[in-house]
Amino acid sequence: MLFDMDGVLVDSIPQIEQSLRHWASKHNLDADHVVELSHGRRDQDVVQLAAPFLDVEEEVRLIQEHDVSEAAKICAKRGAVEFVNSLPSNAWAVVTSGSRAVAEARLRAAGIGTPPVLVSADDISVGKPDPEGYLSAARQVGVSPANCVVFEDAPAGAAAARVAGMQVVGVAGTVSNECLDCDHVVSGLNNVTAVYTESAISLHFTGTCLLPGDPEL
Repeated sequence: MLFDMDGVLVDSIPQIEQSLRHWASKHNLDADHVVELSHGRRDQDVVQLAAPFLDVEEEVRLIQEHDVSEAAKICAKRGAVEFVNSLPSNAWAVVTSGSRAVAEARLRAAGIGTPPVLVSADDISVGKPDPEGYLSAARQVGVSPANCVVFEDAPAGAAAARVAGMQVVGVAGTVSNECLDCDHVVSGLNNVTAVYTESAISLHFTGTCLLPGDPEL
């Protein structure tokens, strides 16, 4: 099981949006557009898309310094701590568009801790919707992409997982459900239970919102 972080494991979307709106205001940019661009994307990709005329490296440094300083205010998404604690350490990983420093700070604040496999923006050359991050996590965990299930809240992340050949469970709340190309949508990880057999992990859902025409997972 491969988890996006922001909006899936940690309740950081309001803080991210506030930070980006402040950044956009400083540079007279359309804040709504910047926020829309940000979902599932690395900071460097957001800055490059929204304001390529700026010093991208310097702007990213400032954004990430602010995010680390504010990370202590972050809490876990509903059910996230309990769900990941129910999993064997070799059965899950985090794939985030955030930097490693930001990811570790937010996970620590949420009481989740850093998993053995954490693929951050620092570890890849191309961000979501490119599948590089998810494919890297699958290799490190030692599982084929076809046997991976990704939990995502953003279209760019869901697209990355699809291109990687993985199944996708959408976590509602960041964007409308219709924007997510996924097999199931859950309101939170409190609606997911993992059941183990000798050869597989079976996921059971409660309170799911299944998109029309979607297959069983």
